Amino acid sequence: MPDSHDPLRSLFREAASAGQSASTAPPVAVIERRGERHRRHRIAGIAAACFLVLAGSGAALSAFLPADPGPTLPATTPSPAAPSPTSAPPPPPNSTAPTLNSAPPRNTTPPPPLNSSMPTSSRTAPPAGPTGTATATMSATPPPSLR
Repeated sequence: MPDSHDPLRSLFREAASAGQSASTAPPVAVIERRGERHRRHRIAGIAAACFLVLAGSGAALSAFLPADPGPTLPATTPSPAAPSPTSAPPPPPNSTAPTLNSAPPRNTTPPPPLNSSMPTSSRTAPPAGPTGTATATMSATPPPSLR
């Protein structure tokens, strides 16, 4: 039962035909610029989201990690330093007042050990050589053969 005399229907048809005849597609360059702008906004949003995720995870990591415990102590007590052979010998005891170019006498006694309560036989690492690296000791007997 179509109503051909419906005034509202005829008005909608007139508006549709007027809009269809007046509408034109924008130029291709305008559509390209709009698409490029949309792509740049999307990339900027993704970059901002990545930055926020990385910053948030870094803040969470720094909150959960322990704070700096302080300076690290050496595993063994350091051996006393030997006097260097290039240092000047102390002046003889019968000398007079020091001159302008002479150095004051040096104290040649080694400093006391830092931890004297620990016996020296409880060390687990070999003693350090003159270069500061650990030196290995060799025994007089060869190791057993692996036959």
